[in-house]
Amino acid sequence: MFDFLNRKIRFAARSSKWKEVRKLHLKRESECIACGKDSLKDLEVHHIVPVHINKTLELEPSNLVTLCTRCHLVFGHLSDYKSWNRDVINDSLEYYDKVQDRPYKN
Repeated sequence: MFDFLNRKIRFAARSSKWKEVRKLHLKRESECIACGKDSLKDLEVHHIVPVHINKTLELEPSNLVTLCTRCHLVFGHLSDYKSWNRDVINDSLEYYDKVQDRPYKN
């Protein structure tokens, strides 16, 4: 359950241009960088530097990364939406490499 501060951060007011920027971003990056999931309904656009930390980066393409719902929480917020991961790109790409090379039981 979200507490007040968490809700304020997670659902902060967005620029009127956010929907269009999000849409364009998902056209360019249409899969989760951590697990490779490409189901549009499960993809989210994560701000590397959170909007509540630096509002000027809200619409900046270099501040956006595509993550699925699960990876957004785990890699983007270190399993807690009150937090954020400064190393989200590196951590996600490292995990992606492991997923691509995962061993299977015969």
